[in-house]
Amino acid sequence: MKHAVVAGHICLDIIPDIDRPIPLDPGRLYEVGSATIATGGAVSNTGVALHLLGVATTLMGKIGSDDFGAAVRSVLDGYGAELTSGMLVSPGETTSYTVVVNIPGTDRIFLHCPGANSTFVCADLDLATIAAADLFHFGYPSFMAGQHANGAAELVAMYKTVRELGTTTSLDLGMPDPSGPAGGLDWRGILERTVPHLDVFMPSADELLYCLDRDRFGEGDAMEPAALRPLADELLAMGAGVAAIKMGARGMYVRTAGVERIRDMGRSTPAEPANWADRELWFPIYKEDRFVGATGAGDTTIAGFLAALMRGTSLEDAGSMANAVGACNVEAPDALGGIRTWAQTMARLDAGWERISPGISDPGWHADADGLWHGPSDR
Repeated sequence: MKHAVVAGHICLDIIPDIDRPIPLDPGRLYEVGSATIATGGAVSNTGVALHLLGVATTLMGKIGSDDFGAAVRSVLDGYGAELTSGMLVSPGETTSYTVVVNIPGTDRIFLHCPGANSTFVCADLDLATIAAADLFHFGYPSFMAGQHANGAAELVAMYKTVRELGTTTSLDLGMPDPSGPAGGLDWRGILERTVPHLDVFMPSADELLYCLDRDRFGEGDAMEPAALRPLADELLAMGAGVAAIKMGARGMYVRTAGVERIRDMGRSTPAEPANWADRELWFPIYKEDRFVGATGAGDTTIAGFLAALMRGTSLEDAGSMANAVGACNVEAPDALGGIRTWAQTMARLDAGWERISPGISDPGWHADADGLWHGPSDR
């Protein structure tokens, strides 16, 4: 069985049950239901999802020795005590937490305390464990002051080191807070120094726009393939092996590098590199049974993609599994409550799970018999 290490941002999520639209006017009290208490952040969302999908996973996050830290460990231990062997408890620091305001009919609002995530640096990683792992995924450096300080020197050094160990690398950037310290950084420059060490990069469209084309920030999920292709090609030119841009309810756009770069993706190199090379695909989402909330949807979509990569599937199956896991995610209020095993998720796919077409009208694009869209640059 292949082994993944998932490191970076972790927090405690507090998610009140809100069953109706509320305006959140100042000075008002609004009665809500019981709260779901769950772990959040990429370490939990992507890491535990990989574990549930059958990948041996070690989590590396930083928490405080406070009550919220104890709650984080308790939740993670419930999924498997082996998950937390790499967690670092830092006395005197505050465990990160997020209040997730999930109002029906609107996008989520997050009230977030970074806590111990702000001091997470490369020295907090167990490099011996990472050297023995097949894949390393790091999440949310844009929320972690220690990672993006000094031009993201820690982030760049970390990926350079891990890549040299032969471990396949993956990054979830996270959306920089435009009004916070990370918002004004040169994210294009940070990507130019980091992406050469990335095998898989799966940002959201707006995350990518914020870094590479800030004047268009906010247009992300409405972008068409012709506008996405230059962004993805820029990532490939920087050195990425796989550039997968998450498009929310419209699915996921994927561009990949040539076969020589795909063959150089570390210990989780695709089983059939030629199948993954020189591709341009759009993966539609799957119709969920009931939409409950999108907390962690992007993180778990990444987990589905990485789990398939590590299992040696085709790119077509990897993108489909990614969106299948994302669809399972939105059927529960927290990030992990809807995630199923690999076999259970495959059973839904094999039963003919309905895709929702993104309605692409750009020239040169066509859908195949399975509802997967192929672009003009798809070999």
